[in-house]
Amino acid sequence: MIEIERKFLVNSEAFKKQASNATRIIQGFLSTDKKRTVRVRLKGEQGFLTIKGASSKNGLSRFEWEKEISKPEAEALLKLCKKGIIDKMRYEIAVDLHTFEVDEFFEDNKGLIIAEVELTSEKETFSKPDWLGREVTGEPKYYNSRDK
Repeated sequence: MIEIERKFLVNSEAFKKQASNATRIIQGFLSTDKKRTVRVRLKGEQGFLTIKGASSKNGLSRFEWEKEISKPEAEALLKLCKKGIIDKMRYEIAVDLHTFEVDEFFEDNKGLIIAEVELTSEKETFSKPDWLGREVTGEPKYYNSRDK
């Protein structure tokens, strides 16, 4: 249940032509404590409740637990979330042996596009597509859960 991922800015919309899937995501946070966050997510027609622990010092890994919940449960919990509901489109792009998840944000974060790749170890290597920009792993400015 340890999540290891790296985050990058995206420097073009070329990724959209390579995407195998695109899903709208609405998410909010019940808690954004520095030691743990509790997220509610509506991903298409599915709901999810996720608890994440504090990030490692380098921002690469942290504990993550996720449970699928019903759409009505997710919609009800979203009404209890802290201010700053996130609306985004997630694109999935296979690049060699990895899948990049690219989030295009709307509303208050319109124009922001972030790519994430999950790894099996902090030292794992991966191919970097041309549209991948500057790495922002560990930069709190790019955390979905940061306090406003």
